[in-house]
Amino acid sequence: MKLPALFWAFFRVGIFGFGGGPSMIPLVHAEVVKRHEWLTDEEFADILAIGNTLPGPIATKMPGYIGYRVGGIAGCIIAVLAVCGPMIVAMIAMLGVFSRYRDVAWINGMSQAVIPVVMVMMGQLTWDFMEKSKASLGWLVAIAIALVAGGLIYWLGVHPGIIIGAILVAALVAPKRTPKAQTKRESA
Repeated sequence: MKLPALFWAFFRVGIFGFGGGPSMIPLVHAEVVKRHEWLTDEEFADILAIGNTLPGPIATKMPGYIGYRVGGIAGCIIAVLAVCGPMIVAMIAMLGVFSRYRDVAWINGMSQAVIPVVMVMMGQLTWDFMEKSKASLGWLVAIAIALVAGGLIYWLGVHPGIIIGAILVAALVAPKRTPKAQTKRESA
């Protein structure tokens, strides 16, 4: 019975995901981590990181993988169709309305008003990830990684996928550190 739940979860994401793929990420997180508990926060962060390194829109990569993980091939197809269906219908309808009424001031203002809402949603997701980074790496390392990544992306023009890939390789190569509190408990 997970397939109907999978459909409705991603249908809600498709309906309310104004602003494209990045604005859908907090909605996907709310559905798959908080509401249905199909993934943990760490698994979601891993899927998001890997999804950002691959070509194509994140709005279809994440539902495809999560759908496959929850319901196999049928789950993958259902999740992608559920998230894309509302977007296709809404895009056709909205383009028709915008082309007819594009010069009306309140229509133009309405489309601009969505931008701050998406910004707040992305800020909240960023804060949540910083909290998780702090818990696993500590504030100094988390902030250092964020600053270096931001500098490479914004000032040097390095593609985010390259940075994420480099961090994944570094995590695979570097030995796993055990937190001090856990080491003390295990030795006692």
